[in-house]
Amino acid sequence: MKKQMIQLTMDDFCAEVKNTMNSLPSFFYEYLDNVVVEVQEFPTKSTLKKANFSKADMKKGHSLFGFFEPMELSHPWVGDAIDIHSLTHKLIIFKTPHEESFPDPTQLKIEIRKTVIHELAHHFGLSDKDLENFDNNPNPFSTKLSLTTKEYNDENKPR
Repeated sequence: MKKQMIQLTMDDFCAEVKNTMNSLPSFFYEYLDNVVVEVQEFPTKSTLKKANFSKADMKKGHSLFGFFEPMELSHPWVGDAIDIHSLTHKLIIFKTPHEESFPDPTQLKIEIRKTVIHELAHHFGLSDKDLENFDNNPNPFSTKLSLTTKEYNDENKPR
């Protein structure tokens, strides 16, 4: 029997995303000044195309949990003329695909966290290939692997 889909309010889903961002070790924050984190209900066709989804993939209902959107440059050599690291990058986390795929509340929270970390990893230059082991682990946030540090717990303040 298939479990019923959990539906969080947008505020509750955003709170889970925010909790993940707030749980990062403080040394990450100096590298996140140019990152905007956005939550959307589901990806647009335009976003799916940017993620290299084919029309057949879209027709079958394939979707995304998140998307890293770096600032697009008009020419490949523009990065030589300006500091591209200061340009705004966007992480988009999609609510409905998470809820449809993870009916268990605990796993849903884990997967939201995994998606945020996965998309942040793209900001730091990691590829999907680099993240395969992380993505394939049902819960990479065991105490040994947790990105929530004692430092954060001691500080325990919003950022």
